[in-house]
Amino acid sequence: MRNPADVRRLANRYAAQLKQCCPHNPTSYSIARIVHAHMITSGFNPRGHILHRLIDVYCKSSDLVSGHHLFDEIPHPDVVARTTLISAHSSTGNHNLAREIFVGTPLGIRDTVCYNAMITGYSRNNDGFGAIELFRDMLRTNIRPDNFTFTSVLGALALIVEEEKQCQQMHCAVVKSGTGFVTSILNALMSVYVKCASSPLVSSSSLMTVARKLFDEMTGRDELSWTTMIAGYVRNGDLDAARQILDGMTEKLVVAWNAMISGYVHHGFFLEALEMFRKMYLLGIQWDEFTYTSVLSACANAGFFKYGKQVHAYILRTEASPSLDFSLSVNNALVTLYWKCGKVDGARQVFDQMPLKDLVSWNAILSGYVNAGRIDEAKSFFKKMPERNLLTWTVMISGLAQNGFCEEALKLFNRMKLEGFEPCDYAFAGALISCAWLAALEHGRQLHGQLVRLGFDSSLSAGNALITMYAKCGVVEDAHYVFLTMPYVDSVSWNAMIAALGQHGRGAQALELFELMLKEDILPDRITFLTVISACNHAGLVEEGHRYFKSMSSLYGICPGEDHYARMIDLLCRAGKFTEAKDMIETMPVEPSAPIWEALLAGCRIHGNMDLGIQAADRLFELVPQHDGTYVLLSNMFATAGRWDDVAKVRKLMRDKGVKKEPGCSWIEVENKVHVFLVDDLMHPEVQAVYNYLDELGLKMRKLGYIPDTKFVLHNMESEQKEYILSTHSEKLAVGFGLLKLPLGATVRVFKNLRICGDCHNAFKFMSKVVEREIVVRDGKRFHHFKNGECSCGNYW
Repeated sequence: MRNPADVRRLANRYAAQLKQCCPHNPTSYSIARIVHAHMITSGFNPRGHILHRLIDVYCKSSDLVSGHHLFDEIPHPDVVARTTLISAHSSTGNHNLAREIFVGTPLGIRDTVCYNAMITGYSRNNDGFGAIELFRDMLRTNIRPDNFTFTSVLGALALIVEEEKQCQQMHCAVVKSGTGFVTSILNALMSVYVKCASSPLVSSSSLMTVARKLFDEMTGRDELSWTTMIAGYVRNGDLDAARQILDGMTEKLVVAWNAMISGYVHHGFFLEALEMFRKMYLLGIQWDEFTYTSVLSACANAGFFKYGKQVHAYILRTEASPSLDFSLSVNNALVTLYWKCGKVDGARQVFDQMPLKDLVSWNAILSGYVNAGRIDEAKSFFKKMPERNLLTWTVMISGLAQNGFCEEALKLFNRMKLEGFEPCDYAFAGALISCAWLAALEHGRQLHGQLVRLGFDSSLSAGNALITMYAKCGVVEDAHYVFLTMPYVDSVSWNAMIAALGQHGRGAQALELFELMLKEDILPDRITFLTVISACNHAGLVEEGHRYFKSMSSLYGICPGEDHYARMIDLLCRAGKFTEAKDMIETMPVEPSAPIWEALLAGCRIHGNMDLGIQAADRLFELVPQHDGTYVLLSNMFATAGRWDDVAKVRKLMRDKGVKKEPGCSWIEVENKVHVFLVDDLMHPEVQAVYNYLDELGLKMRKLGYIPDTKFVLHNMESEQKEYILSTHSEKLAVGFGLLKLPLGATVRVFKNLRICGDCHNAFKFMSKVVEREIVVRDGKRFHHFKNGECSCGNYW
């Protein structure tokens, strides 16, 4: 048995050895383990500060198992050991275990450091409310908070602060404690005011004024002081005040400059961000990865590809051995720069050369492929991704929907849910757009219900997608209801609703909504005018369309694009105003392309303007020789005039050039299943029952005056044959199937890929009267609502 002097000597030697160990150094950590092993083999039983030192070394070296084992061997652990483990578990994210140790600590031995460790744990766990409540408990037990307490609790308050009184109460506590002069505490207090200024419940300017007063009265500012104020002004949109703070700095703090550049980029002031970047160089302030990522983001969003490429070249030249963290963030910004500027292959090259990749890198390339419409490559890349998050799925779903792969988008949406991802509002928007193009109304309604259940019904993106979905599925009333009940609408919402009303033949309502939009001080964009002119086109409002077209440049400074000209020419030609249409074509600022001549040819077909129609067709043959629409329109124009020889020539020209006419098809959704019908269909299992029903319905229609209009059969044959052909049109079969299968009184909604036939249009007016039901047909151009023998288009289509 050792005497007390030997034990003391041995304890002092072990203590000195442990003091030499730095927990953040792996070599020192190994030495600490060796020292501990020597204690065990020598029979030395560590106590007091040596035991605490061992627990501290193990905990800070991430060996919590060994640290906890030592702790559990102590019969009555003191507050130092407990606090060490509370801090360790909090730092590794095991908040529940840290809380368990704290709660098990007797009130009598708890001290300020112990409370600080637990308050910090709550903050790290983003539990601001728990931290504030523990601070109150600390005050109730008369334990005096120190500087670290206030810094921690203010950091926790910044996570949850929403009201000014919360800031004021904590401010008072700081002042009463006498710590109101400590830089770290003042920085944390300024941060609280800055964060609260972003809350919708307070006046931003008044809280920023208080933060500025604290800043101005500080006797010793550090890097965080300057950055907090600059970032605070940036966060609250006051870039001038942020710049004033920056210009008043005497030190060259790269963090503060980065905050300013980031603010400019975030608010769209890209040129100002680049000027700051240049100024940093002139002042000798060293750029870092945060500077580069902000500047590259500015170049990507502004389309300054050449400038961004110069920055890329500079990085390659000056950063010979960048750290992995530097390389990752900068390379991710470079990938985004290249794909946003249309250089997807360049983005892929940067990606392939990256020494380290994360999910941001993979998602950036996926976004590049999707935005470039390179869907096959996007799908292949998606399959190769080592991991996926919600953004990955959302990008892919939206990309498929926007590029016409709507069924795949919906399947992927369902697969995402099966793999345990809960869709966000943007994923729902992609799925709803898919339903819109597929005319899958019931599926869209189910998604709407899921949206409401998940709390996304107030989402702007989801609301806009719902407007489009209901409008394209033929339920414009529901689209309007969604628009009216959205808590917030933007220009996209207004554009979608104006377009919906126009497509459904409600031109006057569409223009009223546009005027209301202007009264709400929402500035129209080029898309707005496309929807407005289209609404005028569908309703034959020539003068109004002309007026709005002229106002684009004269009132709003928007230069009309070729798509605007195409809609205007379509409007004029449908109204028979060919002289005005020709004048507009001749005075266009750009050479007219295919959409212009196609609009002219379509108008000539309606009004039988043979000479001008042939001229338009000749131009289209030059520009788009493989487009079937030109041949069909020209052939139909000749057929209507009875020029069968010319019809034969056009059809022979199609055969010689290998051009095939897109077959007409119509579809209808019944009991969550889509039924497709072709002309003279014999494939659908119930088509014979449809033919029989239409024969019976035809007899009733004839009694009301319906006579098949055989002029719409563009073939040279006998009248009876023409009547038979008319009776087999795909839209008639789809409507007949809907009338047979849908519940009595239910609206029949049919969708067709091509323009509705003139005889079918007339027949549906009679059908709606006979069956006393509304029939809605969406063709390749617009919607027709047939009710009580009338159509919403007013026969102007």
